[in-house]
Amino acid sequence: MLVERGPQVWLGGVAALFLSLLWMRALLFPYPRLLLLPRAFSMASRPPDASDPASSDYVAGSVSVVFVTCPSEKIAKTIARSVVEKQLAACVNLVPHITSIYDWKGKIQEDCEVMMMIKTQTSLTPNLTEFIRSVHPYEVVEVISLPVQQGNLPYLHWVIAPLENDTI
Repeated sequence: MLVERGPQVWLGGVAALFLSLLWMRALLFPYPRLLLLPRAFSMASRPPDASDPASSDYVAGSVSVVFVTCPSEKIAKTIARSVVEKQLAACVNLVPHITSIYDWKGKIQEDCEVMMMIKTQTSLTPNLTEFIRSVHPYEVVEVISLPVQQGNLPYLHWVIAPLENDTI
């Protein structure tokens, strides 16, 4: 059964539609303007400055980030310190309390681990991998290397030549 509605309901519906269009316009139109913000607000690296020769000589992929999981923070710290002391990496970050879920020998496992994020020269990755395999307690060690295509140029240069720099 249809209920007849008066002009107040019809006007209320039109008003609601009109207000929603105004709000939609207010929400959508500022967004394209965000694209015009200066790159100073960007997390990406700036393009190299042609007037600064030191900033333009980074070769994409010459730095890598290597990920390694460890069973405990104590083991991760020991390996991290050894890697930096042996100059196989410039820096190691430890990310505690990650949860790893994986299939091991036909059974689903779930473990709390520590992730090592190792920043190194790509050319050192084979030696780094061999060293980690020699000291790590796992039967099959996770060592995954990803090349860095771009980033903060002073930091990337520091990773390439850590001994030539006193500070980050």
